[in-house]
Amino acid sequence: MRPIAIAFGSNLGARGANIHAAADAVARLLDNFSLSSLIETAPVGAGLEQDPPYLNAVGVGHSARPAREIFESLRAIESAGGRTRPYPGAPRTLDLDLILAGGEVIDEGDLQVPHPRFRDRLFVLDPLADIAPDLVDPVTRLTIRQLRDRVHANGPAR
Repeated sequence: MRPIAIAFGSNLGARGANIHAAADAVARLLDNFSLSSLIETAPVGAGLEQDPPYLNAVGVGHSARPAREIFESLRAIESAGGRTRPYPGAPRTLDLDLILAGGEVIDEGDLQVPHPRFRDRLFVLDPLADIAPDLVDPVTRLTIRQLRDRVHANGPAR
């Protein structure tokens, strides 16, 4: 079994309840699942400045399931939580991103592991470093702690 890291976000509805309900569902998929503390963040991206703020968290557990199966399960949890996709960056009741699946590197169009933008997102790196600082990004070979410290020192890539 390998470690699986998942980012949780919500900026519509009962944000905390949305994340906790999704975490309960994810805990049924992954062994030894733990959820970080929730943090509030501003939306990231051009044109999203007026959107409601997010609550974010990261969860880590273990699984031998294929990454594709985990990804599809996350999509189903999002849908059950009321997630719609009217346009890219739209506010959402729930956003679940598969960040890491052990040492796997996957690029299958809709499924990219590690998540391609996680290395610059403090709303992922800060909570992930709190609960799993020694996980290793298989692309850069840096730990989560090192990635987080680099972004804090240099700022996110542009």
